[in-house]
Amino acid sequence: MADNKLLLQLSQNLLEILDDEEYYDVIIEVGNDPYVKVFRAHMVILNYRSPYLKRILSTNKKKNDGTLSQIKLPNILPEIFQTILRYIYGGKISLIEYDTLDIIKILNAANELSLQGLISYLQSFLIENRMDWMEQNFNLVYQTSYENNSFLELQKFCTELISKQPEKIFNSLDFTSISEKALISLIQLDNLQMNDVQIWDHVLKWGIAQNPELSSDPSNYSNDDFNALKSSLQQCFPFIKFTEFSSREFLNKVYPYKKIIPEDLYEYLIKYFLDHDYELKKKSVPQLIKREVKAESIDSKIITIQHAELISKWIDRLEITDELKNSYEFKLILRGSRDGFTAEKFHEICDNKSRTISIIKVKDSDEILGGYNPIIWESREYCPFTEREYSETNDSFIFSFNNEKDINNHILSRVKNEKYAIDNDFDCGPSFGQGDLMLCGDSFNDCVSVISSYETQISEIEDFSIEEYEVFHIIQNK
Repeated sequence: MADNKLLLQLSQNLLEILDDEEYYDVIIEVGNDPYVKVFRAHMVILNYRSPYLKRILSTNKKKNDGTLSQIKLPNILPEIFQTILRYIYGGKISLIEYDTLDIIKILNAANELSLQGLISYLQSFLIENRMDWMEQNFNLVYQTSYENNSFLELQKFCTELISKQPEKIFNSLDFTSISEKALISLIQLDNLQMNDVQIWDHVLKWGIAQNPELSSDPSNYSNDDFNALKSSLQQCFPFIKFTEFSSREFLNKVYPYKKIIPEDLYEYLIKYFLDHDYELKKKSVPQLIKREVKAESIDSKIITIQHAELISKWIDRLEITDELKNSYEFKLILRGSRDGFTAEKFHEICDNKSRTISIIKVKDSDEILGGYNPIIWESREYCPFTEREYSETNDSFIFSFNNEKDINNHILSRVKNEKYAIDNDFDCGPSFGQGDLMLCGDSFNDCVSVISSYETQISEIEDFSIEEYEVFHIIQNK
């Protein structure tokens, strides 16, 4: 009881420091013109409470002429930031007085500022206290939860609700505005209480809406129209259980769109539905389809199978136009949002594993970075006077994609100084070269990408934080 009183007194004293206008050394401009508000704060507190603000301040130190450090946060509303700033100083927040939409705004702002403790608290509060509102505004909550991978508790809440009441999102007015990632997470649920033809109808509806020039009648489509629709839905096909359709449903619902179905899959389905004995084979067909799909899909929240195929060509030193000769399985062994964003966890899982691909989603950017390590990862202690932390190989490479949808917009950089190819510093995550691609800092919020030991710099962003990262073990299929 006495401990609580002491903590309350400490919290109150820190809030008094926030309100004191005498000793501040940071100015924060929050909001967009014409609605901008200036806040005064203290560098030492911001440094230790927000990894995001710490990174900003590290590149914006107070100048010798006495000029104060300045931060601009145009994406956060001033009234929302005021609430968060008091949390940063006082370590507490009262949400009873806020409506639910404002709490979601606070949640998004907390995510931008990398306030992990507050993110977890806000999610729990919403689930425990605002259940009815979230069900009534399900589409907003669903899309918010999948905009990034920090809102795992909200994602779990949405997944459990949608599996029981899928109509809440499928029949909503703004269903077609959900992201591709959200749609795929929805249709791949095994316990979705909706028949497979209905799921296909909704997927088609979503795909057509992504191409406003398309009509709802495929008989009017040109080849370009079919190609546009196929491109929009290519990530969805592995999750449509076509073999659960009746012959009539396949004829009426799938056949008119035959030009958008992947060629191998369509040929298989035609044989399947033309075989008069298919009822006898039906039990084995889903398993066969599942095996085929596994080779054409990847368990990733960052890249698609198209990225994986191109990376496979790079492993074999092929050009992008060359035919892929070897088939590789990308076996997920680590995901940051699942296993943690720490060097300790990375080395615990990945040390002594060779032939790994590391994939990194840069925070506040569409950019994807990555690297291939053909030899094993190790945990070595950094020493400024030796080079013992590095491992040598001539087959490693690093790369970047400008965005997750266009694999053609990429940079490939192979190692040029083999002696420094792989950085095994036990204090860092997957790292390549002497800073060519390095994951460091708390929650990997102090990452670097410069040119040193590899041929080309893969990103214009030299210092960055990560939103998500994944490590895959590359296995050659026989």
